[in-house]
Amino acid sequence: MTRDAFRRLLSALALLGLSSCDTSRSPSTDANAPAVSAAQAAPARRTSPYEGTLTAVHWPGEKHLANVRQLTFAGENAEAYWSADGKKLIFQSTRPPHRCDQIFVVDVESPGEPRLVSTGKGRTTCAYFYPSGDRILYASTQLGGRECPAPPDMSHGYTWALYPDYDIFSAKPDGSDLRRLTATPGYDAEATISRDGRRIVFTSVRDGDLELYSMNADGGDVKRLTRTPGYDGGAFYSDDGEWIVYRASRPDSPKALEEFKSLLNQHLVRPGRLEIRVMRADGSGDRQGTKLDAASFAPYFFPGSHEKLLFVSNLADPNGRNFDIWAVDVDGTDLERITYNPTFDGFPMFSPDGKRIAFCSNRHNGKPNETNVFVADWVP
Repeated sequence: MTRDAFRRLLSALALLGLSSCDTSRSPSTDANAPAVSAAQAAPARRTSPYEGTLTAVHWPGEKHLANVRQLTFAGENAEAYWSADGKKLIFQSTRPPHRCDQIFVVDVESPGEPRLVSTGKGRTTCAYFYPSGDRILYASTQLGGRECPAPPDMSHGYTWALYPDYDIFSAKPDGSDLRRLTATPGYDAEATISRDGRRIVFTSVRDGDLELYSMNADGGDVKRLTRTPGYDGGAFYSDDGEWIVYRASRPDSPKALEEFKSLLNQHLVRPGRLEIRVMRADGSGDRQGTKLDAASFAPYFFPGSHEKLLFVSNLADPNGRNFDIWAVDVDGTDLERITYNPTFDGFPMFSPDGKRIAFCSNRHNGKPNETNVFVADWVP
C-alpha cells in the first residue's frame, strides 16, 4: 500500500499504502502508540543493526528461494508486480527528484534504471499490468494537485491517510493515453486486474465504508463485493478469476466501530490487526482465513490454486517490527515461514509461469529504511 501512506508501515506507514496498496512498508500493531510525526517515527527503524549494512541477499532457512537477485538499489520501492509475459515488473517508488511515490517499470533480466510511467504529479500507488500488455493500471491523486498531499495527522495515533483525491487510471505502458476509470468522490485505489483482463477489483469509500468493489477493465459495471464495517483492501484474483483474496481489519466492539467511523470521516484509518480473507469473485462465500492476531497483509494465491497463498505478517516478532513472507492454506492451516531476513520482507507475487516470485525487502540495503525489489526462483 507511499511515503506517508505505507511509508513502510513502520516508518510512518501510512502502509499499508497500506495507504492502500502501498503497503510498502510495514504496519504498526500498537493502536495506543503515542502520536508522532513521520520524521520522528523514521529513526526508530534505524535502531536495527541490520538496516543499511548490506546484509545477505539470501538468508539461511529460505529453502523455497533460490538465485535471489536485487533489481533496485536505492529509494523506497514497493509492490512490484509482474507483466503477463514475465519480463517486467511495475512498482511504486519514492526516489529523487520525486518527493512521494510515482510508478516505475523495470526489466527483470536487464534491470538498468527503472523507467517512470506515471505523470510525476501528486502521489501514486498500487500499479498493475493489464494481461494484454497494452495498458497499465494505477491510482493517483494528480487531479487534486501537482504536489504530494500532506502526510496523515498523527495526533490520532498511528494512522494512514485515505486521500480523497485518489482515483484509478489506466494508461499505455509508457504512461501516455491516461484514462480516468473512477470518478466518485473520495478514495478509490488498491486496484488489481483478473488474469483474463475482464475485471478489476479495488477499494473505495463511495458508500461510506472501506469496501471492495469490482468493475470492468474500462471502469464500467461497478459492483460492490463486501458489506461489513471496517477496512477491506489489497485484493487479488486467483489465476482463474473465480476467487479473491484480501486483507481486512474489522472493528470488534461498539467502541472500535465508533472510532473507525470517526477516523474515516477525517479520511484516516488505523488498522489494528489485519487478517487474510477469501471470497468468490462475486462477493459470495466470504470467510476468514488467518486467525493470527497480527498485522497480516499482501496475500497472493499460489499458481492455479484456490487453497494456498502467500502473505506477509509480523507474527514471528514479539515487538511487531519484523515482517516476513509466509505460506498458508486458505483455512489458516499448514502455516510455513518463507523468509528469514530480520527486517522487512513483503509484497510477494508469483510470476505468471509460477517459477519465480517478486518481493520487496529491506535486506541488503545501502541506507537505513531503503526498500528494494527482488526476484527469486521458487523452489516447491
